[in-house]
Amino acid sequence: MTDDQTLEEIRQRKLEELRDRAAGEAPTDSAQESPTEPISIHGSAELDDTVTTHDVVLVDFYADWCGPCQMLEPVVETIAAETDAAVAKVDIDANQQLAAEYGVRGVPTLVLFSDGQPAEQLVGMQQEGQLRSLVGKYT
Repeated sequence: MTDDQTLEEIRQRKLEELRDRAAGEAPTDSAQESPTEPISIHGSAELDDTVTTHDVVLVDFYADWCGPCQMLEPVVETIAAETDAAVAKVDIDANQQLAAEYGVRGVPTLVLFSDGQPAEQLVGMQQEGQLRSLVGKYT
């Protein structure tokens, strides 16, 4: 299956969900609730699906060799578990094109998506309170 076919399937599923929502029906996909653990992203199609499925998504662009990324990991896991935002993790070494697409020049870089669109970008180690506040502005 090509990326174009995958994107078209995602678009069709989202369109059906929007029609169901407009008709007052419950969404057919129970994944609408924010997951309590970070979602590993392995490509552009997965990221697109995640940011369209969830209202607010905090994406952590990281590298395994990055010390600040390792320090940020428990903070990101707490945000996933204790807020209404979905959290996604993108390994920049495995997804270089995706990282470049979002202008990631240093790690960790956090991009907050709201309603499917990038709304905020933070670079470097962040404190839990700052991330909670940022997520709270959009949830």
